[in-house]
Amino acid sequence: MVSANREMAVYCFDTLVSHYNKEQPPPPAFDEGEHPLFVTWKKVVNGGEPRLRGCIGTLEARCIVNGFKDYALTSALKDRRFPPIQAKELPTLQCTVSILTNYETAANYLDWEVGKHGIIIEFTDPNYNTRRNATYLPEVAAHEGWTVIEAIDSLIRKAGYNGPITESLRKQIHLTRYQSTLFTMQYSEYVDHVKETRGLDPTINGVKP
Repeated sequence: MVSANREMAVYCFDTLVSHYNKEQPPPPAFDEGEHPLFVTWKKVVNGGEPRLRGCIGTLEARCIVNGFKDYALTSALKDRRFPPIQAKELPTLQCTVSILTNYETAANYLDWEVGKHGIIIEFTDPNYNTRRNATYLPEVAAHEGWTVIEAIDSLIRKAGYNGPITESLRKQIHLTRYQSTLFTMQYSEYVDHVKETRGLDPTINGVKP
């Protein structure tokens, strides 16, 4: 099984740095493969708790080289919840890459464990008779300190449902649970890696060293 690793996080940083420099990123140092994947950017300011700056990925298997290249940029620049990440923010960033595995259909909306499973919910909005869906990666509920039901209710809102959340609505949910491997890298670790393996400092157009 392919696991998230350092080279994948390096490639995401390479991709973002190369975007600002208007050049192609160096080739990745990991093998091809097809897996569902996510790229998460967070910003660390004054040693505080990292704050989300973008998180986008795919729940369908796709080529991980092109996938990480695409979602490194999409999550940094096109997550509609946040303004695009600017080049000057790079030194404050951390990147987490996730490879999703072990998809299972849950028996009901309670059939999963906080800290172990990511979840995908699908349900019909009773107000508009439209299908809604959303996902949280395995680390989200644990990081927020949510119970199973608190995570479900938050995810219902994330899916765009604004009506009352009832037990009847929860019981309509079709839930898929999954697991993931992940790797997190700080920008400073990326710089050290580039120095060590390539013998040079990453430079970004318009950003002072």
